Amino acid sequence: MRICYIVGAGEEPDGSFVPKEDDFVIACDGGYSWCCRMEIRMDLVVGDFDSLGYVPTHPNLIRLMPEKDDTDIKAAVLEGLKRGYQEFAIYGGTGGRISHTIANIQLLSDLAARGCHGSLIGKHCWYRVICNEEICFNERMSGYLSVFCLGNTARGVYESGLKYLLEDATLVKENPVGVSNEFIGQRSRVSVREGMLLLIGEDYLF
Repeated sequence: MRICYIVGAGEEPDGSFVPKEDDFVIACDGGYSWCCRMEIRMDLVVGDFDSLGYVPTHPNLIRLMPEKDDTDIKAAVLEGLKRGYQEFAIYGGTGGRISHTIANIQLLSDLAARGCHGSLIGKHCWYRVICNEEICFNERMSGYLSVFCLGNTARGVYESGLKYLLEDATLVKENPVGVSNEFIGQRSRVSVREGMLLLIGEDYLF
């Protein structure tokens, strides 16, 4: 599967990535310096460059105005969508200002509503949103997994292969009943028949 990697100016994640030939890498503002240090190729650079402090020299660069409705990372997501990518991995999109982390979780929700998928990868944590679907994990996953309802109601929620099981449950936004489940070294699955779920993994070894 082709992946659009987006690197933002937020908290640096624990791990890195090696893009394949048909993957697409977009550096957003201060994410440019992280890509340079990690020697990751950049196919596109996007931003108003207030975090970076200068406009980098790159053959494919989109300079945004500081006064704008969309964040730099949303602009990057839209560029990836225009190029036909449906799987997104966002690095450097957490930490710092909590408002930016929430904005990036909303981007994951938008991708899920479009039938696409996105992961937000931070320091000791990752985020993913699923909509009317399931996600499976292999037995190497470790740490905590929390599942929250996004929207008013999520119906037909199943969690299997984890420390605590759910079967055909209904989750609502007012009750965080899905917090702090655990991976236990088994193949596991989370699914929702109707609605949207936010999954947060913590203490995961990338």
